Amino acid sequence: MATDGRYELLPKKEVIKLERERKHLQANLAGIKNMSRLPDAIFVIDSNKEQIAVREARKLGIPVVAVVDTNCDPSEVDYVIPGNDDALRAIRLFASKISDSVAEGAQLMTDKQAADLAAAVYAEPQATPVGEAGGEAPSEAAGDAGAEDISMEEVLGSTVRKQPAAAKETVDEDVPQVETQTY
Repeated sequence: MATDGRYELLPKKEVIKLERERKHLQANLAGIKNMSRLPDAIFVIDSNKEQIAVREARKLGIPVVAVVDTNCDPSEVDYVIPGNDDALRAIRLFASKISDSVAEGAQLMTDKQAADLAAAVYAEPQATPVGEAGGEAPSEAAGDAGAEDISMEEVLGSTVRKQPAAAKETVDEDVPQVETQTY
């Protein structure tokens, strides 16, 4: 409205109100404005305060990593980080460690993609598969000899993401119930 001249037709008070709303939306939603796909995971400091975001992520099947205090429900969170979500120093610590881990993972991914690309360019037409005699792993080709290549699916199992709550209820009906007794 500001660019095409419709602000001049409105009263001054209405223009101020619209500008205030635009600034608020810009401050809160600018980060997701140009997203082309869903995020791989979300990180939340206080799952009670960010309850709407956690529920939306669960509906979409996005894993939730959250700092959970004694006043939060850990069943709503996929990956629980026990800690104080009220102290500023603790929040800074958690946020910095998570951001460092994300940056490190992104760097490892680009390094692995570069190594795969280099291996594909220099590969012979009849190259032997990795693991057989004479085969060279992409990480060794990039100079990371001796580095372990661990898959998260192998460590955590094939289903890393939790199912949404609605889908979980239908699956639970098919699972036979086992009685347990405590002594």
